[in-house]
Amino acid sequence: MSWVLLGLAGLLEVVWALAMKQSHGFTRLLPTTVMLVTMVGSFGLLAVAMRSLPLGTAYMIWTGIGAIGTFIVGVWLLGEAVSPLRVFAALLIVAGIVTMKVAT
Repeated sequence: MSWVLLGLAGLLEVVWALAMKQSHGFTRLLPTTVMLVTMVGSFGLLAVAMRSLPLGTAYMIWTGIGAIGTFIVGVWLLGEAVSPLRVFAALLIVAGIVTMKVAT
């Protein structure tokens, strides 16, 4: 169950990062509210997952899901640039997440 909670926490991290971007520096109420609610949810789920998962593993996977997820959302929804080097960097993050999971 901890792994499921950790995955959900990572997905909420993607949502709050996107909402932060959409808030335009906290000048728009709805995206700012979404950001705050999902941020609290993300941190809360991470904290619960850390009850039974090692700190380093949980934190790395949480941030990795957030990093890869926001990269994908940025490219897919916001039209951010995709270059071979950026894709390679994302793949390195995925490799680190998989390696950390296997090592746990």
